[in-house]
Amino acid sequence: MDREEATRRILEAKGARDLTFEELSRRIGRHKVWTTAALMGQHPMSAEEAAAATGALGLDEEVARSLQQIPTRGALGHEVPSDPTIYRIHEVTQVYGPTIKALIHEEFGDGIMSAINFRMDVEREGDPEGDRVRITYSGKFLPYQW
Repeated sequence: MDREEATRRILEAKGARDLTFEELSRRIGRHKVWTTAALMGQHPMSAEEAAAATGALGLDEEVARSLQQIPTRGALGHEVPSDPTIYRIHEVTQVYGPTIKALIHEEFGDGIMSAINFRMDVEREGDPEGDRVRITYSGKFLPYQW
C-alpha cells in the first residue's frame, strides 16, 4: 500500500471514530504535531507506534507497515499551495523568511535552523478580538562549517 492510500484510510477511520490528533497522540505516546505529521505521511513510526495508531483506528497490518516506511518528505511540491491555511503559512515564509534568516544570522552566526532536529507546537491563544493561532518553531542551530 502506498503512503497516500494509507493516509486516506487513516483520515477516514479517524473521522469515523471521531478521534482528534491530540487523542491519537496520547495513545501513541508522542507529541500531537509529530503524530499528526506521521499520520499524514511525513515521519516513519516504530512498529509499536504504528500498532498503537492502527489499533486506535481499527486499521489493519498493511496500514501499520505503511506507517513504518521512511517517507518522501515535503508534501507541497513546487507550486504555490492553494489551500488557504497552507497558503497563509507559505505567505508568512515569503514575507518574513528573509527577516527570520537575517535575525538567525545576527543572533547565532552563519548557519541554519534545523528541520531535522526540530520541534513545533500549535496552540489556541484567546484574544478579545477573536482567537489567534500560535505556531512555535524550535529548531537546533546548525553552523555552516567551511
